[in-house]
Amino acid sequence: MEALAERLSQLDPQAEGVIRVVMFYDTLMRRRVDLPALARASAGLAECVAGARLHGTGRVIRVSPDGRPAPEPPPPSSTTAPIVLDGEEIGTVWLERPGPPDPLDELLLDRLAIATAAVVERYGPARTTMADPALVELVISAGSDEAARARALRLLGFAADVPVRVAAVHTRLPLDQVGGLICPARPVKAAPLADVGVILATTMDAARFPDGVRAGIGAAQSPGQSWREARTALRFTGPREPVIRYDDLGALALLAEIPHDAARGNTDVAAIDRVAANPEDLETLDAYCATGSLRRAADLLHLHHSSVARRLEQIGKTMGLDLTQPAGLIRARLALTARRLLSD
Repeated sequence: MEALAERLSQLDPQAEGVIRVVMFYDTLMRRRVDLPALARASAGLAECVAGARLHGTGRVIRVSPDGRPAPEPPPPSSTTAPIVLDGEEIGTVWLERPGPPDPLDELLLDRLAIATAAVVERYGPARTTMADPALVELVISAGSDEAARARALRLLGFAADVPVRVAAVHTRLPLDQVGGLICPARPVKAAPLADVGVILATTMDAARFPDGVRAGIGAAQSPGQSWREARTALRFTGPREPVIRYDDLGALALLAEIPHDAARGNTDVAAIDRVAANPEDLETLDAYCATGSLRRAADLLHLHHSSVARRLEQIGKTMGLDLTQPAGLIRARLALTARRLLSD
């Protein structure tokens, strides 16, 4: 307040304008406006383009006095001010005024920077990948109303108009490390939730998941639906396919809807249980079903193809199937998948 009083005494001829600027931003802060609304109001008050940039997210907002996005490319800024939060410079605000700055531009930017820091503190994302589990649960919960979900996404740092993809993860690595690998560009948020890790991001590179991590990835649409899809895809993962996109499951996703009792009672699934009594036979069948080829399965198992053929003949007898025929192979694949789903 002492600094403000000193500034008012120095700008006595424009004291009315100074008070108007201060009251203007005090009103905006009381109304708890978001960053776009703050930029629009500032551009209208300054009667020139106003801009703001947040270093952490790279987000840039430039608004013309009429409230519309300012045209590109931007001209040089006439006046700038740092946005400071908790002693750290987190961004910059500026005016793009043709000609020399107005006498009140410096004060206007000071108040804009203070108001922007308050908005970031209230609505902005944390600077870390790890997020509040309660916020993440609100985003992915099927029971969340859209207003609450949108607010939670905003607090986590996601723009309202950008689809968010959800991954369900089983990992012994720190979740923030996994999140940083699959989405090097922010924003990406992660949190543990019950028995599974949750990662939210606008884009995910499935090939960047580290070894030892199992992950199911939902489609980029409603976060609630994406989460359900991610959990389903996670159930299909295994040592040979540790990362699965729900979109890649196609009709196989229907297997996840089969009641466990019905799956356990199926004769082919029961036959897989008999095969599993010998781990080598189960591994052989899994390799053959994954490749669809006797020779490729032999390469995968580091065995001679004749050895694999003998094993498959015995496995076929145990299951009552001819695994060399398409119908037998399909039944074995479905039974293996159904048995895997029963273990989750």
